[in-house]
Amino acid sequence: MTFEEYQEKSRRTAVYPSVGQNYIYPTLGLTSEAGEVADKIKKALRDHGGEVDEERRQNIALELGDVLWYVAQIASEFKLSLEDIAAQNITKLFSRQDRGVISGSGDKR
Repeated sequence: MTFEEYQEKSRRTAVYPSVGQNYIYPTLGLTSEAGEVADKIKKALRDHGGEVDEERRQNIALELGDVLWYVAQIASEFKLSLEDIAAQNITKLFSRQDRGVISGSGDKR
């Protein structure tokens, strides 16, 4: 599945107030779901010495799917293409790598 296909299909499942005119709701959802990913990883560190068994790995994958859904909705709210976002991001990262600034800080490096 391409990012474009995912974005289109996921949009059909978007049910929240003022879909198409509300970037706040999916932004809040994104932060919530990212917190759930972090919480599962934190508990693996705290309770299991950092070991991630298959069940925990699958639970993290489910939460990452929710993160992806919210990213897709934010992109759709702003009429942005996930395909374009992914392509621009990888171009930026390879440029930073080529210039030796991939581990620096700042968006415009």
